[in-house]
Amino acid sequence: MWKRMSESLNPYEIAQRQIEAAAEKLNLNQGIVEILKRPLRVLTVSFPVKMDDGSIQVFEGFRSQHNDAIGPAKGGIRFHPSVTMDEVKALSMWMSVKCGVVGLPYGGAKGGVICDPRKLSEGELERVSRGFMEAISQIVGPDKDIPAPDVYTNPKIMGWMMDTFSRLNHKFSPGVITGKPLILGGSKGRNESTARGCVFTIVEAMKEIGKPMQGATVAIQGFGNVGRISARLLHERGCKIVAVSDSNGAVYDSNGLDVAKLEQRKDARLPLDGDGASKIGQNELLELEVDILLPAALENAITSENAGRIKASIIAEAANGPLTPDADEIVNEKGILVIPDILANSGGVTVSYFEWVQNLMNYYWSEEEVNGKLADVMIRSFHEVNQLAKQHNTNLRTAAYMISLQRIAEAMKARGWV
Repeated sequence: MWKRMSESLNPYEIAQRQIEAAAEKLNLNQGIVEILKRPLRVLTVSFPVKMDDGSIQVFEGFRSQHNDAIGPAKGGIRFHPSVTMDEVKALSMWMSVKCGVVGLPYGGAKGGVICDPRKLSEGELERVSRGFMEAISQIVGPDKDIPAPDVYTNPKIMGWMMDTFSRLNHKFSPGVITGKPLILGGSKGRNESTARGCVFTIVEAMKEIGKPMQGATVAIQGFGNVGRISARLLHERGCKIVAVSDSNGAVYDSNGLDVAKLEQRKDARLPLDGDGASKIGQNELLELEVDILLPAALENAITSENAGRIKASIIAEAANGPLTPDADEIVNEKGILVIPDILANSGGVTVSYFEWVQNLMNYYWSEEEVNGKLADVMIRSFHEVNQLAKQHNTNLRTAAYMISLQRIAEAMKARGWV
């Protein structure tokens, strides 16, 4: 048993620890556990890009494919200065579990390029995007591995990557990537899907603890795509958004912030602010006494150092890995209900799956159909996880892992891997 004083913030070690905890409750064969604790393959690539000033810069990137027993690998591509191989490996493992918990026929994958897209021109960003897709093109494809957007990537970048793959293979291949522009085979509802799926789980969790959505107080760490859309959707359901933050700072108003004005300021690249709002620290936001805390930034926002000061009734992990395992233990002991990332933010990969299915059929659904199908998946999955958690007297994270790992293990056995 790991001690809190030796807490690790390495995401790969965290993912392995979470798998071991669930596997122990399932009494999984140790051979299966050893397979699940490592990606099947990790590709490291270096590729040259001509910069606007005529110089050549070599970029490094990774693509990790954790497990493909159930189906093709699936997972996003992030562009960020702090991308590491261990981070990408961990994220691919979480994607396997995420796909399993909502019953998608996918294994997990993840990719990343070490770069700061904010310092790249549009042309440089396009050349980096196309260069990375060309570098990983041999291991991706509609029936192999289907990437998607992640941190600092977007539909435009996915369109460039899809075009590059299609050119390399001499045929239009929309199914190679999801999160694309609608005109290239993207799905309606995809942009809001991660946030919308998270809100569906929050609604069910609030019912579980007997609290109404109307008037519920919410603090959101991270006002990017998922954070801002979650704020809007929760506000529409009667919640009071009392605090939000982005990389430049945090604002708080006990009477509720004007979400529409915050979005306007974000679009204008202005600091978050509001009439009557006060500036607070990033850590202070996490420790507010609210009904719902929604970490929607990067990993390890809540650790053993600050977990004891968390006062929210529910934590919905819109980001990947915002709580370390030690923090998870602490908030569980405090009676806080944590909706784990692999369930809370699985709306994105669920609608990515819908997009891939539509690409393969060349038949496309309305936004109402997509949102309805997403609601069915998220609500069903929440109750499956919640019921198993009660049966085994465990938390939602371990129950979610148990459901997912059981499905992956069953597929590996059926294929004769173990």
